[in-house]
Formats: sequence, structure tokens, C-alpha cells
Amino acid sequence: MNKVLICLALLLSISLYSHAQRFAYISTEEILDQLPDYQDVKQQLDRTMEQWQQDINKKMAAVDEMQRAYEAEKILLTEDLQKKREQEIGQKRKEVADEQSQRFGYEGDFYQKRQELIKPIQDQIYEAIEKLASQKGFDFIFDKSAGVNILYADDKYDKTSEVLGLLGVK
Repeated sequence: MNKVLICLALLLSISLYSHAQRFAYISTEEILDQLPDYQDVKQQLDRTMEQWQQDINKKMAAVDEMQRAYEAEKILLTEDLQKKREQEIGQKRKEVADEQSQRFGYEGDFYQKRQELIKPIQDQIYEAIEKLASQKGFDFIFDKSAGVNILYADDKYDKTSEVLGLLGVK
């Protein structure tokens, strides 16, 4: 009788530990491409970036014109005037570089605007993924477009379309 109880206890413990973890994967890149809100945000960001870049290009062209004018009349200027003009041109170049860094640098205006506009969309996707995981009992959901090295995955584990369905995209 003790042997039977021990065998039953072993079988029970093995079955508890052998519970397979359920997993799936999605492609946030594909999800974003199909979300109309994301396309609108992307166009808005592109327009903003283009406008800022045009402004910076105009300012840089003005600095280049100052440099050309200085080079043309350099021989006519005194040494003090030459130094003054070089400092002015250098200061203008620095201002343009600072503006470019402020607009497009790490955590610059563009980065912050992008975060501000895309964060709500990312939150919606994350909530849909959480909902899918709880409904279907998944322990892990990987994102194949986020640099996770998934060397092979059967399409039956791709739940991108289900997340899109939860987001209301057909």
C-alpha cells in the first residue's frame, strides 16, 4: 500500500511540474501598419520633422552665405574685423547645431513629440495583448518585430490577427 501511495505521489508531483507553459507571438510592426490612428500620427510626425528640417536647412544656408561673403571680402578686412566676422559665423553655426540637437537629438523635441503621440497607441496594443493572454491562457507573448530572435515559429502561434481584432481592426 505504501508503494502505491508513493507512486501516486510521484505521478501527481510530475504532472504538476510538467504543466506546459503556453506561448504565442505577435508582430507589433504589422499591427501598427494596420492601425489608422498610427498612420495619422506617423504622417503628423513626418510633417513636423520635415518643417523643422526645412527651418534648419534655411538657417544653415544663411550661415553658408555669410561664410561665402566673408571669404569674398576677407582680404579687404582688418585682422580685428576678420576675427569678429569669424566669431559671428562660428556663433551662428553653433546656434544652428544647437537647434538641430534640440529638435532631433536624443530626447529632443522630436523624440518627446513622438513619445507623446505614440504612447496612447502603444498602451492600446499592450492592453489588447494582455486581454488576449488572459482570455487564451498564454504565459508568454513574444514580439517577433522587436528584435527577439525567433528562429522558427509555427503560424498557429501567431496571434497578431487576434490582437488586431481586439483593437477593432478587421
